[in-house]
Amino acid sequence: MNMSTLRGQNLTITQQIEVAAKAGYDGVEPWIRDLEAYVKNGGSVADLRKQIEDAGMTVDSAIGFANWISDDAEQRKAGLEVARRDMELVRSIGGAMIAAPPIGAHQKDAISPPLPVIAERYRALLQLGDEIGVTPQLELWGFSPTLSKLGELAYVATAAEHPKACVLPDFYHIYKGGSDFAGLGMIEASRMHCFHINDYPGEPSQRDISDKDRVFPGDGVCPLVPTIRQLLGNGFRGTFSLELFNPEYWKRDALEVAREGLEKSKRVVADAIVEA
Repeated sequence: MNMSTLRGQNLTITQQIEVAAKAGYDGVEPWIRDLEAYVKNGGSVADLRKQIEDAGMTVDSAIGFANWISDDAEQRKAGLEVARRDMELVRSIGGAMIAAPPIGAHQKDAISPPLPVIAERYRALLQLGDEIGVTPQLELWGFSPTLSKLGELAYVATAAEHPKACVLPDFYHIYKGGSDFAGLGMIEASRMHCFHINDYPGEPSQRDISDKDRVFPGDGVCPLVPTIRQLLGNGFRGTFSLELFNPEYWKRDALEVAREGLEKSKRVVADAIVEA
């Protein structure tokens, strides 16, 4: 469970984990800012790790926003220090993966660095991750002028020339960025450790749709079942992490939302397995 799904309920990280455990999730994908708030308020990372492990869950990924990609050398240097702190925090609670979105080159008016340059910067981030024991996953952002398409994601991960290079796709972002889901077949399944699962409605249009429009898997028009069937057939054995930002869900009871999200996620995966 990606904790953005419950952002609007304003739960602490310990409450988020409790909800995920009660709902029956196998793992969690916390946000760094929630972990930092917990530590700032005197929380123990050892206690948090124990809470997760005692619930029988794992930390399958985490969401951070370190600026590792900027053309400004000083900003990039500072961003790598932020990435170091984020990775150390993830490692301390038992995680080994963190998202690496194109922060620093994601604004609408941003000029995207050339893909070979992005690959060099991603390799530097991966090398930092090697020191800490946490792998940064190159994340697709469909609204961004940088890394918005599957082809760009695949190129950068390949050109980084690092044994742990990997990607973090997202059903909504694949659609938002204008990529065809068939393109997932060109990415080695073992290099997708985490995959954000969600759905989207037929309206607004691709151009106007935004994060808030995401819906539970199976409640929209995304071709989830055939795409998941393709992923599984190609050897995908990673984690599907439910990532939603729907303000209507935030008005509801957190446990109710978590349970419905898990039930519907499992249903589309089960349907994909049956049809495989």
